[in-house]
Order: sequence, then C-alpha cells, then structure tokens
Amino acid sequence: MNSFKEKCYQCSGLLSGLGIVIITLLLLTQIIGRLFGFIVPSAGDFAGYALAASTFLGLAYTFREGGHIRVTLVIQRFSPVPRKIQEAVILTLSLALLCFLSYACSSMVYESYIYDDVSYGYIPVPLWIPQLPMAVGIIALNLAVLDAWIMALRGKTPTYSQHEDALALEEI
Repeated sequence: MNSFKEKCYQCSGLLSGLGIVIITLLLLTQIIGRLFGFIVPSAGDFAGYALAASTFLGLAYTFREGGHIRVTLVIQRFSPVPRKIQEAVILTLSLALLCFLSYACSSMVYESYIYDDVSYGYIPVPLWIPQLPMAVGIIALNLAVLDAWIMALRGKTPTYSQHEDALALEEI
C-alpha cells in the first residue's frame, strides 16, 4: 500500500511538472506566433489553467517531500513529547480544513459539469475540465495529510518531518 501511495504522490508531482512544461510551450508558441504575425487564441487562458493545475497537483508531492514552508524556530525547541502533541493538533486542524476544501472543490467541479458552465474567451472550455485538476490536487493533499496524521497518532515521525534536517537552513 505504501508503494502505491508513493507512486500516486510521484504521479501528482510529475503532472505538476507537466503543467509547467505546458505553460512554457504555450508562451513560446505565443512569442513565435507574434514574430510570424499570428495569434494563438486563448493562450493566456490555457496557461492560467495549466498554472492552476500545476499548483494544486504539486501540493501532495511537495508536502510529502517536506517542501512546504514550516516555521520551525519554535517547534524545534520543543521536547519530543510536546512536539508530537503539537504535530497531531496541527495535522488534525489541517485535515479538517482540507476535508472541507475537498468537498467544496469537488462540489464546484460537479456543479460546473451539471450546469454546463463554459469559460469566456475565444475558445469556450467547459469549466469542469480546468477545475478537475484542482479538485484532484486538493484530494491528494488531503490523503497525504491523512497519512501523516495517522502516522503522528501512531507515534511515528511523519514523512515531511524526516526531510527537515536535509532542508533546514543555518540559523543566524
């Protein structure tokens, strides 16, 4: 099961990187198009969709790798027992917030699909298509936080904390 979860997080990170590549290709096409006198319709819209997809799909991978910004100035001063309690409380609050966000994003995608909402612009795009990666990214982050929460409740060190020493900056 752990290898499946890790593959899902890796896939999410790869899809996030693909979004960045798509943005680069769209902008490059737009620049070359201007040099040769043609316009790429809705390139800005599609670049925005790719940016949103890249941002949200990268959340779970970044969380697992310990890449999110954490203020460890106070946390690192705690002894092991209060630190584990603090981690469990923060993960509980995060999990509650992410459950709400997962529901809200999934509901938004569903409503956009049901009501056939489309984007404004030269090329009308059904809005559920660019909204879907956002919902998937939030759900993946929700699962990653749930996994870390279960690890914290079992007394184990969450995966993101294992990377802290490698990512820590020197204190002044």
